[in-house]
Amino acid sequence: MEFSLIMGSLKFHFPQLGLLQNLPKPHPRSSVVTCGLRGGPRKPLWRKSVLSSEAIQAVHYLKLSKSSTGRLEGVLNSRVSRLLKADLLDALGELQRQNELDLALKVFQFVRKEEWYKPDLVLYCDMILLLGKNKLIEMAEELFSEMKKEGLQPNTRAFAEMIGAYIRVGMIEKAMETYELMKESGCTPDRLTFMILIRNLEKAGKQELAAMVKKECAEFVDYSEKFLEEVEKYRRRQSLDLV
Repeated sequence: MEFSLIMGSLKFHFPQLGLLQNLPKPHPRSSVVTCGLRGGPRKPLWRKSVLSSEAIQAVHYLKLSKSSTGRLEGVLNSRVSRLLKADLLDALGELQRQNELDLALKVFQFVRKEEWYKPDLVLYCDMILLLGKNKLIEMAEELFSEMKKEGLQPNTRAFAEMIGAYIRVGMIEKAMETYELMKESGCTPDRLTFMILIRNLEKAGKQELAAMVKKECAEFVDYSEKFLEEVEKYRRRQSLDLV
């Protein structure tokens, strides 16, 4: 069954994602989830330090044509379709970096239709991160489910991105459920996971939950005492910045 997603004058077709309808405009960058371990979106494994001229031009023309469905389809067929695999993935990563949500979703679906495409955790995690930043939690959940339907087993990062997405919309209980599911699935929580949970649980006044997570941190993180000191120092710096 095919579903349609309309964003302004853009119309997208998602053959498998059932909740991607009536997409609101991207939110401005949220200040809810902050983390000293990541200064922005995680770079996909394929990203180069410098984009090729072909990838840069593809991104440029996609942005110019996004107000017109016809022009956008033309760019996809004339420029995006001719990109090499690495350049296409670089273009997708650049759209994600610029928070071009609608275009990133369009190119993501384009990538999935390529002959060389194989289900990839990094691709899904980057898209879940982007949806989480824009507080589109239902779409993030749908993509997380779709990832598993494609035969991918969520890893630590996939769970961490979902935890961050839940926290951004104030769904603390769901964030903790996902944290427990992460451990039950055999994934080891990393420093990013603990940073996200501890800082935001404390910020939400959930001191008991924060204390429990700190205690478990010693089980999973090397030199946990030093790590927790870094978390506290980061929290203090953020507090001073707000004064």
